Amino acid sequence: MTLFDTLDILGTIAFAISGALSAMNRKFDLFGIFIIAFVTAIGGGTLRDILIGATPVSWMQNTVNMYLIGGVTMLSIIFRNKLDYLKKSLFLFDTIGLGIFTIIGVETGIQTDLAPIVSIALGAMTGCFGGVIRDILCNEVPVIFRKEIYATASIAGGICFMILHTLNTPINIIYIITTLLIISIRLIVVKYQVTLPMFSVKN
Repeated sequence: MTLFDTLDILGTIAFAISGALSAMNRKFDLFGIFIIAFVTAIGGGTLRDILIGATPVSWMQNTVNMYLIGGVTMLSIIFRNKLDYLKKSLFLFDTIGLGIFTIIGVETGIQTDLAPIVSIALGAMTGCFGGVIRDILCNEVPVIFRKEIYATASIAGGICFMILHTLNTPINIIYIITTLLIISIRLIVVKYQVTLPMFSVKN
């Protein structure tokens, strides 16, 4: 198993937990929790595969991910009381998933011989879209549309990935640096309440 495969598994686990926690926060029933966990974990990857024409999409070809999501979701439900401070846990797992899935998306773009800017966009979509679906289904404004810096962190990580790739940096080093950069940006901007400017139209 390569580091890429390991990161894919870790990202799936992180986003599945994120989805399950979000659903439990909204007091969804058992079916609802599994659905939210599933779409959070596979939403970004599904969009990525459809855009590059890789069909059937990855989770349909690799059913291990489906069992993994189901198992992780069940464990999240069983140990929900052990996951203290649900909002903090949700933020942590969401941030980890964002970092990991962003680099998977960028790497996929590179392997498909897409232009650097397209690969970066593909990374942002892979990292963010699962969370967008989760928030919509939980009747919340998606986090990427709020003033929080979320997609921007993903894009910054994608740019970092492309720069290091151009410099022929060893791929495992690129994975680690890019993931840590995205996670660090998210942690710093939330801790210090750094936000993007907001604009409105006067009535």
